[in-house]
Amino acid sequence: MIGKVKLFKKLESVLAKSKADQTEIVFIGTQSGLTRFANSYIHQNVHENNNRIFIRSVIGNKVGVATANSLVTSELLKTLDASFEIAKQQPENLNFAGLAKPAKYKVMNTFDDDTASYSPKARATKVKSIISLSDEKNFTVAGAFSTSSGEIAVLNSNDLRAYQPFTGTSTNMVVMSDTSSGYASDTSRKVTDLDFETLAKIAVDKCYRSQNPISVEPGDYEVILEPSAIAEAMEWLNYVSFGSKGFLQNMSLLSGKIGKKITSDIISIYDNALDEKANAFPFDFEGTPKKRVNIIDKGVAKSCVYDLNAALKGKTKSTGHAITPDMSAMGASGFNLFMKQGTAKRANMIQNVKRGILVTRFHYINGLIDPRNAVLTGMTRDGTFLIENGEIKSGIKNMRFTDSMTRAFGTTKAISKERERKDSWWSAVGCLTVPAVHLGSFRFSGKTEF
Repeated sequence: MIGKVKLFKKLESVLAKSKADQTEIVFIGTQSGLTRFANSYIHQNVHENNNRIFIRSVIGNKVGVATANSLVTSELLKTLDASFEIAKQQPENLNFAGLAKPAKYKVMNTFDDDTASYSPKARATKVKSIISLSDEKNFTVAGAFSTSSGEIAVLNSNDLRAYQPFTGTSTNMVVMSDTSSGYASDTSRKVTDLDFETLAKIAVDKCYRSQNPISVEPGDYEVILEPSAIAEAMEWLNYVSFGSKGFLQNMSLLSGKIGKKITSDIISIYDNALDEKANAFPFDFEGTPKKRVNIIDKGVAKSCVYDLNAALKGKTKSTGHAITPDMSAMGASGFNLFMKQGTAKRANMIQNVKRGILVTRFHYINGLIDPRNAVLTGMTRDGTFLIENGEIKSGIKNMRFTDSMTRAFGTTKAISKERERKDSWWSAVGCLTVPAVHLGSFRFSGKTEF
């Protein structure tokens, strides 16, 4: 950790030497430790310190971006010059809204000392406890456990100054027998939030109960999608539909449907980086304060998320969802997605299924088939079960699904009161917080022999 005062002193000295009309510097510094395990032993332990610095120079409406990972002043000045020269060569960007103005940010506690100082030995001790529970059933286990800390700063020539330190931790595990597997995961700002014993017991139990799976024919089934499955589907919907680019290009499931009902009225999806029960963060990578955005509210399409440029195109305001300058062409993106919890007790949801399928998680999802209709395809994994008369009858062999998620969400029967945190594509600044969902109809298009 460099610290706010020392970091701003360094970066402001570079900013002062800019020849551009406007200049922005984004700093992301991270210290991360990762322990990986497979075949029930630790096979990799790594630690990384890295800084990423993005400098954006603006000449009129021409914008250039250059990056560095060194805080040596001479290297930063070279990066500043490079961004200026790149800007000179660019065409006019009439959609450029200018750099952000100074703002006030919500005061948040996103840093945890215990997590920042967590040692490789401490991680190994937790991994050992996972392996021990797996060994009791003569299963093997693989997975990862990471801890990280860092700081993010945004400053520009409009006198905007934003700074936030952070910590993060996550774990995932797959317990395996000869014929089955089970999965569990969690993420948080605080390492003490992760209950390794409970997670390991969940993964072991799923592996145990799904041994010797039977084959089930593809078709339309009632399903219970557990939080990991919902999170993986939401991650793809976020990528193709909840951001500004797809919406403004008329390729999003929200495009042309704002104000219209698109799912069951018990489905609400929103982005809220200010909720400290998850991996909260007060500002985006342009330095704009984060705002809660209702994406789908009681089944009705409401809004995508915006950065400054997309807001100009959409004739609205930024919601604080800019990504880093090198990726700005992708438009704004959600980082802190939630699905609103329901009223059902998760433990009782299976009892209401006469014949259906419980899905622990998905993988190999593809959401580019028909984004306007929210069509996803992918595979089940690590715990797929047949439900009959309100009880789990057997593990089943993995299946492929192909369905419109808005159509499937339109058949929602119940949503659990309990929600879980799941890793997003960038957990340093967000995560997914999701319940289990009981759908009346979900379409499986193929099956496997494993």
